[in-house]
Amino acid sequence: MAIQNFIPTVWSENLYEELDKQYVAVTNCNREFEGDIREKGDTVQICGVGNVRVRDYVKNANMEDPETLSENCKTLEIDQAKYFNFQIDDIDRAQASPRLMEAAMKKAASALANSADAYVFSLYSQAQNVYVSNNPTVDTIISELINARAQLYKKNVSNSEEVVFEVTPEVAALILKAKVLHATDNSTALEAGCIGSIGGCKVYVSNNINRIDTGASILHHCFLRTKRAIAFAEQLSEIDAYRPELRFADAVKGLHLYGAKVVYPNEFVLLRVQIDYEPEEEE
Repeated sequence: MAIQNFIPTVWSENLYEELDKQYVAVTNCNREFEGDIREKGDTVQICGVGNVRVRDYVKNANMEDPETLSENCKTLEIDQAKYFNFQIDDIDRAQASPRLMEAAMKKAASALANSADAYVFSLYSQAQNVYVSNNPTVDTIISELINARAQLYKKNVSNSEEVVFEVTPEVAALILKAKVLHATDNSTALEAGCIGSIGGCKVYVSNNINRIDTGASILHHCFLRTKRAIAFAEQLSEIDAYRPELRFADAVKGLHLYGAKVVYPNEFVLLRVQIDYEPEEEE
């Protein structure tokens, strides 16, 4: 890619496409509230309505006056700003494949996606519903997941198609060994990180899920949530190509702005899985 052929809007669209391919946590967020994001510190208003009352109907009797629905608005702050800035030397570009810059942009997208996913998973401390699983085994892991799912049923969250599990590779290994995953009927629907489904709920694996080492065990902060429980908004506010003054090279820099917020806490369960260290065998 010669610097004079760089079209920011095209590269921005390509980067968005690459980000979407790489996302796991962000994929399972509500992204309807992108808004007009220009800089860090901007806010996005997320508004919903309260519950609707259902009343008994009496024949030949007047209905009560219509109720006024309460409006529930929350503010999502764009508090994350990440950038990339790389260059490709003219000699390297001349000697390498013409797709060198495209490959570099894919690497940048992967790094940005990992950063955004890790940020979404860092919201585990905001979970109001917590299910603790202590040292699950291949024989018990599925029961533990189903018990955690029951917490959402108690909150009247019954649509399994919109509920997802997001687990660490270690927990995913237990699930896979249990051999109960069901592949989706449509193989093209297996998004990045999706390894199948349990009880109609898709299961995703991500290495960006938070882990805490207590010394005796590792706490895996896995997620169980609906796809509207957490809202995410992003903007690639700047993507520029330039020639560094002191180098014979093409360079590209970009700024990724985003934020996330738990907006439906009743539809979000922190699945805290404790896995103890195995005792070392004495020699």
